[in-house]
Amino acid sequence: MMDDFGFPVSAGDFRFRGEARTVRRLLRDKKRNGTALDLGSGVGYWAEEFASQFSQVIAVEGSQTLYQALKTQCAPYSNIHTIHGDVLSFEPGGPYSLIFFGGLLMYLDEHDMKTLLQKLIPCLEPNGTILCRESTVRNETVTRNGNYSVVYRSVSDYTRIFKQSGLTLQHIERNEPYVLTQMGCELIEKWKQVVPEPLQALEIVGRLTYWGMRLGTPWITRLPQVLGIPFPCLENHFFVLRTGPIVHE
Repeated sequence: MMDDFGFPVSAGDFRFRGEARTVRRLLRDKKRNGTALDLGSGVGYWAEEFASQFSQVIAVEGSQTLYQALKTQCAPYSNIHTIHGDVLSFEPGGPYSLIFFGGLLMYLDEHDMKTLLQKLIPCLEPNGTILCRESTVRNETVTRNGNYSVVYRSVSDYTRIFKQSGLTLQHIERNEPYVLTQMGCELIEKWKQVVPEPLQALEIVGRLTYWGMRLGTPWITRLPQVLGIPFPCLENHFFVLRTGPIVHE
């Protein structure tokens, strides 16, 4: 999401570290001798993160290019088992203490999403957790086709689909590190729309925007909410799901 915006290379690391702190807090009650299933692992940053928290990590990735990067990234970890395959046809086995989606569900239509979730439910341990980290929009579903086909759903849409799939939504939390970075991306996108390309100076403007956003956190992400401004257009949320009754926090 941060390509071509002029941000420093460290921007991605900053966002991931922030997200990882949130995930550790959300999973603080998980037993450390369990198994984590990371579906749609990408290059393996989350699998690597879970390797220090769980006895075993199963990382599944469908893209051949990303899978090769995943194998390289996870090679130093003896407790990570990588699998190249389509998540919809993957036979999950189990049981798992954690099943993690790090941005996979937005690439599935509603039918496939429900089918996958219902297939995974029997694979959870009795107190197991499904944790989703998905990009969201505020209102109606937004579908983008073409080279990058994706479905951006609202929090209420995800809540409905999870309930219809037989899951209990225990907790929802906005992904603040993602939102902060997305604010910067959308500001730069507006800059690129109004300023001629030869004058954009993205290497300078991108760095200034990134550091301005970072130094202004956490207040800068809260300001649009206080003012009632729907910005940024794209957000991201963590969804903590269980199979049993609601556990009140």
